[in-house]
Amino acid sequence: MALLLVAAIAWPVGLVFWANGKIHHTQALSGAAGTGGTTYLITGSDQRGGDGLEDDGTTGARTDTIMVLQVPASGPVALISLPRDTYVDIPGHGPAKLNAAFAWGGAPLLVTTVEQITGLTVDHYAEIGMGGVKEVVDAVGGVNLCWDADVNDEDSGMVWTAGCHDVNGDQALAFSRMRKSDPTGDIGRGLRQRQLVSAVMAKVDPASLVWHPDQQVALVDAGTGALTVDEHASILDLARLALAFKAANGPDGITGTPPIKSLDYRPGKVGSTVLLDPDTSPAFWDAIRNGTLQPGSVGGVTH
Repeated sequence: MALLLVAAIAWPVGLVFWANGKIHHTQALSGAAGTGGTTYLITGSDQRGGDGLEDDGTTGARTDTIMVLQVPASGPVALISLPRDTYVDIPGHGPAKLNAAFAWGGAPLLVTTVEQITGLTVDHYAEIGMGGVKEVVDAVGGVNLCWDADVNDEDSGMVWTAGCHDVNGDQALAFSRMRKSDPTGDIGRGLRQRQLVSAVMAKVDPASLVWHPDQQVALVDAGTGALTVDEHASILDLARLALAFKAANGPDGITGTPPIKSLDYRPGKVGSTVLLDPDTSPAFWDAIRNGTLQPGSVGGVTH
């Protein structure tokens, strides 16, 4: 019994220390004064010109997924997707699409730009290498995903018959990347990406994992391999992020986008962009920060 007790204590402690040692860190945070609650910036990054991704004219890495996860001091947790083509003023560079901030200045410039848009100070940053999504999905034994349309998208590789299907890592990655065959563009892609992460988390049953140390190791190995986090984040911060993400996607959470004025705003020199509603967005972000919005779906195109 004594040996079993020691093993029961030593294993999770050892797993935490091992996992902490595997985390990849990067300089990301601005150091700005906090704004209440806890704000996470979650991004998905890919390298242009590789791994089957389309070349959009900018060299280097781009972030095709940008999500703000806000845990207020009280009130519902919110997960808000920022379209990658959001028209913004990038500090030091001028007007451009939001994902250009990552290409030009990596995580620090993206964090600063998002803080400028939202009025929220980012407390933790998590960057998911989209190539690592395959390993994470395969580590949990695949997931079930649903989409209500037939798709045969050459760019992402998504081949889909309307309905729900059990998918492996390769199929899940295509599901999360597809954009050009979706009439709602980044909005639809954001919905699929949130669905994918939620499906992965639903497969991670802590009660079941307790009795399967090999699955714990495989999941931590795949997860830390796919993630890069800010300079202060630990495995416990990632656990809190996962719980917050799950709460936001639950019945008492908030998901969606900021208020959008146009999905095809063309200011010149940067092509088609997404224009956030300048009249309603400030109040929207204040409500997200303070936890005063009602649970449910928010945002979309304003009329």
